[in-house]
Amino acid sequence: MEWWKDAVIYQIYPRSFQDSNGDGIGDIPGIISRLDHLQELGVDAVWLSPVYRSPGDDRGYDISDYCGIAPEYGTMEDMDRLILEAKKRGIRIIMDLVINHTSTEHKWFQKSRERIAPYTDYYHWADKPNNWTGFFGEDCWVYDVVRGQYYLHLFAKTQADLNWSCPHVLEEVKNILRFWLDKGVAGFRCDVINILYKDSLASSKKSIILTGSEHYLSLEGTHAILRELRKVLDEYNAFTVGETVFVTPQIAHDLCDEDRKELNMVFSFQHMECDQYFLKWFKRNFRPKVFMDCLVKWQKELNWNTIYLENHDQPRSIPRFGSTKHWKESGKLLATMLLTLRGTPFIYEGQEFGMLDFDFTHLDQLDDVESHNVDRVLRGLHVPQKLRWKIIRRTSRDNARTPVQWDSGESAGFTSGKPWLGINENYRTINCASQQDDDSSILAWYKNLIALRRENEVLRRGDFTVLETGMQVFAYRRTLHEKTITILLNFSDKAARCHYSGSLLRSNYPRTEFDGTLAPWEAVILE
Repeated sequence: MEWWKDAVIYQIYPRSFQDSNGDGIGDIPGIISRLDHLQELGVDAVWLSPVYRSPGDDRGYDISDYCGIAPEYGTMEDMDRLILEAKKRGIRIIMDLVINHTSTEHKWFQKSRERIAPYTDYYHWADKPNNWTGFFGEDCWVYDVVRGQYYLHLFAKTQADLNWSCPHVLEEVKNILRFWLDKGVAGFRCDVINILYKDSLASSKKSIILTGSEHYLSLEGTHAILRELRKVLDEYNAFTVGETVFVTPQIAHDLCDEDRKELNMVFSFQHMECDQYFLKWFKRNFRPKVFMDCLVKWQKELNWNTIYLENHDQPRSIPRFGSTKHWKESGKLLATMLLTLRGTPFIYEGQEFGMLDFDFTHLDQLDDVESHNVDRVLRGLHVPQKLRWKIIRRTSRDNARTPVQWDSGESAGFTSGKPWLGINENYRTINCASQQDDDSSILAWYKNLIALRRENEVLRRGDFTVLETGMQVFAYRRTLHEKTITILLNFSDKAARCHYSGSLLRSNYPRTEFDGTLAPWEAVILE
């Protein structure tokens, strides 16, 4: 059953969602307390960023125990209760599966560095490091004095890459899958899943992006691993969506083609890279047509897409793809696109009521290890402090990690204590409670659109046809059998004229009929 094709999925970054005990850190009981909000919103599943035991160097993506819950998030009993309470509300739980690397505090790594069988080769060890560069802007080898060798880490120094050429690793991960599936989770979001297999540790030709990537990006060895893991997943009819880096539509097709039995869906990044040069840290002005054309390319070339604009690694979507001047209108427009393109929509916490990027003023206010690493690299290149901060301010992952703004009270209703990361001062006006009874709010618009999508199979399963991509207007049509729905989006501060007709189904401006003119940042749905 392809339930995920009809679903709307909501991502929770637990540390920032809801704190229940006043320690300033979001936790599992806090998530349980907000399940009614998710049910009212209308979502079908929750993707939970890691809650496993972890030293927290990369905020949970450095796992030290895949079958244990981090104490700051609660207990395994809390986790069991979350799965049960979510199920009562018709909400599935999707776990985050991070299997390219583990924390260096994981028992596998500790035994591997001491050459204790069978863990000796669980990681990539070398007597001499190669010249590869990592995803966090640094050299990716660290010398371990206990082992007397270097270990590979494509991410932070405390995230050692697993050696998938070692058959024991595959069996360990299969056991992890069974552990969580037996508890009743619906599936997994798979972190950087297309870089698991490394075919060589040889040095490579220097690259401006990632030196050495030809030895691990989307190799056949990874495809073979995914097919093996799928055998376990199919025993439970479990769902998988893979985060994939540097993929084309063809590579994405290979990863999620049902005949190949690897993944169900993939997250691609091309549409999220339309406002950058080479690397995400080097931004350029957002150009709507480039963005639209990229989305259309993936709609046409991949049978089923993930549709998303935000997650725990990306800045907020309104300042990025919309307009803070037209905050409400552009927030509704982006919601309309998210919930009417062909594919499975993913909403990130706080997106449903228009949360914006952080308002921090200096690096010391940031927690993100990637941001601090990049600042160090830029400092080494003698980039002035003002420019370094401008680069990081626009792109830091902490833009999406500030605590959820539930109300206008103390600490935005997130915690009764001091929040682990600063809360945007705009929480007094941008918060969930202030929109709860406002029929014109972004929150109400999300609820209405999710309901509209559920009522109309054409929006869930219909074909996609592009009508227009331009400097302002993105127009497309969804068709199923003889029913059509047309979506018109004006990505501009200026009004736009359109030449499409139909009965007005929805508009994010108060109007009863469509006269062919789109107001600034207006979204119109015609049938």
